Amino acid sequence: MTHDYKRHGTVTLFAALNALEGKLIARTEQRHTHVEWLRFLKQIDRETPKSLDIHLIQDNYATHKHKKVKAWLKRHPRFKVHFTPTSSSWMNLVERFFADLTADVIRTGSFSSVGELVRDIKAYLEDRNANPRPYTWKAEGAAILEKIRRARAALDKARAA
Repeated sequence: MTHDYKRHGTVTLFAALNALEGKLIARTEQRHTHVEWLRFLKQIDRETPKSLDIHLIQDNYATHKHKKVKAWLKRHPRFKVHFTPTSSSWMNLVERFFADLTADVIRTGSFSSVGELVRDIKAYLEDRNANPRPYTWKAEGAAILEKIRRARAALDKARAA
């Protein structure tokens, strides 16, 4: 950012990534409360074939655990919720998408309003969904399992101390 950078507001982007295909279901909102989160869950429900289960891999943000969200999820059993610890590889995958969005749209753009920002984000998402590309891990399975083994050993050692 330059010294004369002026912030014109913020927008919340909810994005659900189909990890196998690389396609996204997305929604922009002015806020990030349980109300907007429920709107997004309903959108996912509408846009995903009814024959499929939906696995939500999400962080422990309070909005995701609100009592109204829990009640809605209970009425929609095809949604399987998985809360992840901070720094898990699934959260890294989501962060990679947001890094791409930042590099391709936000950092290179100049926006005089939130509306312009939303317009460019939506155009980026439409283009990405027209030409989806899944993210792939490059780490070998053995290397990942070795990291898990070392982490468990360190945890066991810390508990024993």
